[in-house]
Amino acid sequence: MSLKMDEAQLMEFMRGVFHQVADDFYVDAVSADEITMRLLVGDRHLRPGGTVSGPSMFALADVCAYLLTLANIGPKALAVTTNCSIDFMRKPAAGVDLIAKGRMLKLGKQLSVSDVLLFSDGLEKPVARASLTYAIPPN
Repeated sequence: MSLKMDEAQLMEFMRGVFHQVADDFYVDAVSADEITMRLLVGDRHLRPGGTVSGPSMFALADVCAYLLTLANIGPKALAVTTNCSIDFMRKPAAGVDLIAKGRMLKLGKQLSVSDVLLFSDGLEKPVARASLTYAIPPN
């Protein structure tokens, strides 16, 4: 399947539809089956103890799966999360970006299922893993 949206188009979509948070995220690379993106970690993403907050990590995983879905179906703002399960495994570093590596497991007519691993930039072991399902709006 060929991509409907590339990195630049995904970022433009985010700025147009989710301008409130678009500057927090950056898409590094996208293909039909995979996406690599990052949360540009700032003070607003940190919690006491010098780590990235759980809600910020969830946001990155969610946006990652959302943009991977849109890369394949096109700019449909009303695709929505229907399920998410996230495992927090390690404390992420506070002073570096959080990297998401998303993988499309299934893309159907009504649902997409993705797996996302989150890493602190520069570290090999993941800090979290998420599984997300998105409902795809009808044409």
